Amino acid sequence: MRLTPGPARDVDLDRVDLFDLDLYTSGDPHSIWDAMRVKAPLHHQVLPDGREFWSVTRYEDVCRVLGDHREFTSERGTVVTHLGVDDVAAGKLMTSTDPPRHTQVRRAIGAKLTARAVAPWEYRIRRAIGRFLEPAVGGAAFDLAERALRLPAVVTGPLLGIPERDWDELVQLTAMVTAPSDPHFQHGGEAATLAISHHELVTYVTEWVKRRREAKGDDGSLLDHLMSVRAGGAPLTDEEIALNGYSILLGANVTTPHTVSGTVLALVERPGQFEKAQADPSLVPNLVEEGLRWTSAACNFMRYAVDDTRIGGGMVPAGGAVVAWIGSANRDASEFADPHTFDITRSGAKRQVAFGFGPHFCVGAPLARMTLRVFFEELLQRCGSIELNGVPEHLRSYFIAGMTHLPIVAQKRKTP
Repeated sequence: MRLTPGPARDVDLDRVDLFDLDLYTSGDPHSIWDAMRVKAPLHHQVLPDGREFWSVTRYEDVCRVLGDHREFTSERGTVVTHLGVDDVAAGKLMTSTDPPRHTQVRRAIGAKLTARAVAPWEYRIRRAIGRFLEPAVGGAAFDLAERALRLPAVVTGPLLGIPERDWDELVQLTAMVTAPSDPHFQHGGEAATLAISHHELVTYVTEWVKRRREAKGDDGSLLDHLMSVRAGGAPLTDEEIALNGYSILLGANVTTPHTVSGTVLALVERPGQFEKAQADPSLVPNLVEEGLRWTSAACNFMRYAVDDTRIGGGMVPAGGAVVAWIGSANRDASEFADPHTFDITRSGAKRQVAFGFGPHFCVGAPLARMTLRVFFEELLQRCGSIELNGVPEHLRSYFIAGMTHLPIVAQKRKTP
């Protein structure tokens, strides 16, 4: 998805198709969201097959939809690829469950993912990222977007307890879930791709749990922790373990690669920002927050209105699907001054909602933030310059904003 919008233009909001995959592969959705925030903060669209949804694009409305489960439930589905089909995992999969059950499960799983809990992993993550970057430094062609898909597996695979022989398969399967229409990942049609990837991932976790139980051990990994979780005074069922393990694999693999690629592209296109970050390493944490805001890799989340609900100057009927556009909220000028400017010194960048908002705020955010911080610390320390070596190609997905190709050439940084 194009992250720097083109010139302002007139947009016919009555003819806008937010499910047009070409809009995200080669179009300019930010110019459309700009118009929607001003002219149609609650936008209604009916698809050719009769499915319909309402969109909110303002920061305040996005936070309300994601933050209030009493008004907008997660228990019918939370991703737009499932629009019109109720989520069979509702009440079992943490992301498709409302409080209080969601809170019970999240608190138990999240105990292993707090900032304090993940801090001891930094050394291992830094070593893994160092090895990942080695081939990129020295002038050889390097496709960052393509290779970055494997980065989360390299970083979190050992922490999850996933053997290296399985990393590539899991990376492919998680990409199939989130971009089932992209030719790089599609197997048959979109529906078939989703069905295959869901089945294979849940089966993988189910078999992994079976093997771990037979081994009667605990290696301290996140998936082992999931097997010992107790929520509401009882252990998780095997189905809950399989579904939440699947969710953890998705969360670990899906957004970080695209945040990395999109942020690096922003730095390549703005050499002054790259030089500023190199000159002052203390800016890296804010660079990460601005990168999260700028890329908004998880482009949207979906909820369903519990009752007739007034929002954005209009009315969503009870049971209506509401898509909260994260990518738009993070460019709302009422919250972020000059929002289409990438600025690593931006005050308030941490208010970005790339990790979501409210009860379903990403449980892995501390680990993701640390991974991104270490990545950019290592990149800036090792690379003196980065240039494009071809044309970036964007992911064909209306759920994940990312790239499939980002060819670059990086030169090693000269030591003083």
